[in-house]
Amino acid sequence: MQQNFNSVSTVAPSVLATNKVIRNTYILLSLTVLFSAFTAFISTTMNITMPFIVVIGGYFGLLYLVSATANSAMGLISVFALTGFMGLTLGPILNMYIQGFSNGPELVTAALASTGAIFFSLSGYAMTTRKDFSYMAGFLFVGTAIAMLAGIAGMFFNVPALQIAISAAFVLLMSGYILFQTSQIINGGERNYIMATVSLYVSLFNLFLSLLQILGALSGRRN
Repeated sequence: MQQNFNSVSTVAPSVLATNKVIRNTYILLSLTVLFSAFTAFISTTMNITMPFIVVIGGYFGLLYLVSATANSAMGLISVFALTGFMGLTLGPILNMYIQGFSNGPELVTAALASTGAIFFSLSGYAMTTRKDFSYMAGFLFVGTAIAMLAGIAGMFFNVPALQIAISAAFVLLMSGYILFQTSQIINGGERNYIMATVSLYVSLFNLFLSLLQILGALSGRRN
């Protein structure tokens, strides 16, 4: 009896801690997505553009700042700085579709709705089944590295079929990351809700961009 009681008392705090991480992660993720949408709206309205080197430097610099401050209150400020900045970088992309396609607003809406549907479906599946998807880590890392190299190559070769294939690969990879990251939170592999939020946000961001590119290539009507 004493052994069973000790077992229950040991498990209970672990479950409570995991539930707390899940709750805090999804609350913070919701807030950062809304804030990112707000900064994207500002960027789109004011037609804010940034040099590529600024975008890359800003992203990795703020990502490092989040990682360095994740265990302090400063981490929350860092998360909103990163996601707000990423929202600003969306402005030129959204304007390209809105102004370059006669059905641009519909494409953006469809990509946004598809991103939400995929995220909630995959997160719901991972939470319901509580499966451990940690075995996907190696595959996702290698797959992302290959897809990024292919994406760089695609910048020099204007081949529509290649661009669609790369975007489709990113859709699959980001979907895998959502399963993996959600599994990490549920099974105790990720205890820091700030890092969990950033991981899921980046997956959502890339998933949205990939879906938007596929929809634009397949069903976009250029002006």
